[in-house]
Amino acid sequence: MSNVQQTHSEDHESPIRTPKQLAVVVLLSFVVPIVVIILLVKFVTAGNSVGAGSDSLTEESVANRLRPVAGFELRDANAPRVFQSGEAVYKAVCATCHAAGVAGAPKLGDAGVWAPRIAEGFDTMVSIAIKGKGAMPPKGGNPDLDDIEIARAVAYMANGSGGKFEEPAAPAPAAAPAAEGAAPAAAK
Repeated sequence: MSNVQQTHSEDHESPIRTPKQLAVVVLLSFVVPIVVIILLVKFVTAGNSVGAGSDSLTEESVANRLRPVAGFELRDANAPRVFQSGEAVYKAVCATCHAAGVAGAPKLGDAGVWAPRIAEGFDTMVSIAIKGKGAMPPKGGNPDLDDIEIARAVAYMANGSGGKFEEPAAPAPAAAPAAEGAAPAAAK
């Protein structure tokens, strides 16, 4: 029976045989979980980056998302009108259709499509642009544009497609003669 007890007690022996080994195991049982927790915290908090190539959190993109959809501009009704260039009118109004050829609109730069229109003459092209034709509304759908601005846009598009038109100059201000006429009346 003593043989059975001896065999039985050997089966239950611990791998820790010395007090030094016990101290090491106790110390590691506290240190290892703490190190693992610290590494996990660093891993979770270290990266505030968004997906690769994404700039959705930059100040500029956040500001663009927060800005109003519609613009508002106060203008002095008595100030002289500043006419836009043909390129500015094209980019703001005409490019919507003429950049992609939407609804049969002649694409900017396609000389073959523009040639028959250019052959009709500048005044005819301006008249069509002001009054509208087919799917194109009068003045490209922007009634605030002046006829000079429409003519400048026509010249810009025609010249970009093989034409050789001069961009119309802004008319002389009409306020100057009215001010001269008022001065002599006040002197009487």
